[in-house]
Formats: sequence, C-alpha cells, structure tokens
Amino acid sequence: MAAAFSRPRGAFLLAVGMAFVLLATWEGLWNGLGVLYPDIGEYVYPRVPMWRLILQHLLLVGVSSTLSILVGVGLGILVTRSFGRDFLHAVNSLVSVGQTFPPVAVLALAVPAVGFGAEPTIIALFLYGLLPIVRGTIAGLESVGPDIRESAKGMGMTELQSLVRVEMPLASGVIMAGIKTSVVINIGTATIGATIGAGGLGAPIITGLAADNPAFILQGSVMAALFAILADGLLDFVGASRRTEAV
Repeated sequence: MAAAFSRPRGAFLLAVGMAFVLLATWEGLWNGLGVLYPDIGEYVYPRVPMWRLILQHLLLVGVSSTLSILVGVGLGILVTRSFGRDFLHAVNSLVSVGQTFPPVAVLALAVPAVGFGAEPTIIALFLYGLLPIVRGTIAGLESVGPDIRESAKGMGMTELQSLVRVEMPLASGVIMAGIKTSVVINIGTATIGATIGAGGLGAPIITGLAADNPAFILQGSVMAALFAILADGLLDFVGASRRTEAV
C-alpha cells in the first residue's frame, strides 16, 4: 500500500484538495484571472455558485458511475461463469459500442425520450463508463488461476462462495483500475451535460464559449481537472487498501 500511495503522492493530493476547496468556496480568487485577461471585465461565473456546480457534477458522475459499476461488474461476473461464457463476445461487443458511440449523440437521442436535464446525461455517462469496468472485471477474474478455484472447491466451497471469498478479493485490484478509469473519464465527459441543462462544471465552459469569455472556460476546466485528480487519488487509495486486504 505504501508503494501504491506514497507520502509525496499524498502531499500532492492534499495540496490539490486544498486548492479545490479554496477555489470552490472563495470565488474572489478567480478575479486573479484579470492578469491573464485584462479586457474581459467579468471573471467569475455569475449564474450559479461554484460549490453548487460541483454538487451538480458530483450527482451526474456519482449516479452514472454507480449504475456503471453495478451493471459492469455484474456483466463481468456473468460472462466468466460456466453458464455465461457463451455471452462473452456479445457483451464485449455491446459495451464497446457503448463507448465508441459519441456521448453527444446519446444526448441527442435521449432528450426526445426523457427531456432536458440530468437524465439524458446520466444515460450517456452510464453507457460510456461501462467498457473499462466490464473489461477490468473480466480481466481480474480470469487472472485467478484454475488451481486456486480447484483449491476453493476442494475446501467445500460452492461456486458462489468461491467467487465472493476467493476470486473477487484477488481480482479487486484489476477491477478497481477499471472503475477508476471509468469514473475519471466520466468526470471530464460530464461537462457536456451543460449543453442540455444538466448543470455541473460544464456550465461555465459552455457559457464561456458562447460569450467568448476564456475566464469562464478556465474556471470550469480547472475545477473539472482538480476533481478528476482527487477522484483518481481516492480510488487509487481504495484500490491499494483492497489489494493489501487480499494479500
């Protein structure tokens, strides 16, 4: 765990976290952008406080990622069992299509069905986040050798008990890597939700593009980047803890 989450990395993430909190709560700091863009006049996104945009973004990413984890891990388990191996190719193909299909296109198709706002954004992020989780779950479970499964069977474990007590703990590191990739990608991708009224950190970016205000664009981009770095570090820490428990 120490190797995966070293002291310098912890200090870096602490600094990022402090910057994230300060920029979210002390909006006057953004007036410093006047040094870069002296002719703009307005440097702080005026419509919604930054902390509220962060909560909106967290909701979009949290709900969509939770659904992706539940479905993705479930599908990964299904196709690595003896009764589900016939579906392995089909599942891989389906989740690959989900990620190659542009999220903007998913939004365009979902809006007529569910309306504007968070719902179509969550659908797009859910589909987009499936592939890394499914692939990670499959790779993790298939990395558990048949001799380990046979040992579990020899100890009297059922297939379900072997999955829960032996295979999942051993595969947790690879599964967490897939989850981390999915979540971090979705933090960045969720910014497109602002185009259909879902809010989040994409709102300053879209407004800045429309109003030709680079300060607004920088506000949303910096906060989304800091958010992604913090999520990456937190999930790394969780993954390292799980690997330590498995050992």
